[in-house]
Amino acid sequence: MPLPPLPATAIILGAHAHDWCTAVRLVGMALVASGAAKPGYADEMIRMIEEHGPYVVIAPGLALAHARPGPDVLADGIAVATLATPVAFGHPHNDPVSVVLGLAIADASNHLATVAAIANLFNDSRAIEELRAATSVAEVQKIMGAAA
Repeated sequence: MPLPPLPATAIILGAHAHDWCTAVRLVGMALVASGAAKPGYADEMIRMIEEHGPYVVIAPGLALAHARPGPDVLADGIAVATLATPVAFGHPHNDPVSVVLGLAIADASNHLATVAAIANLFNDSRAIEELRAATSVAEVQKIMGAAA
């Protein structure tokens, strides 16, 4: 399954976040800007992390924030935020995080396949460092292989 489109409006480079919650809100705002989610979706992503712990930190330096499909999801979408200063999510091995992905999936049947596609992309650990170092939207889109 291909990744959802990644429009320029869903990419934030060199963001400043003082904690993981702020970082998740940033990708939530990017999902809203891209038309994939309503503003309340960021709260759902935060609630999932508060409820289940830092399971979203899927690799060293990388978090994949997401929540279940629901009324706050308008369309499948992905967002990327790179952080000027990494933040801790509380993961014992993969903190601190410098790249936060936000994922909104409208249909539950596509959720696992999309997460698997993202995981496959990051089988190459260099992809995280390339995203962290990216200085343009086009560069991020190329790395993610998901331009709008």
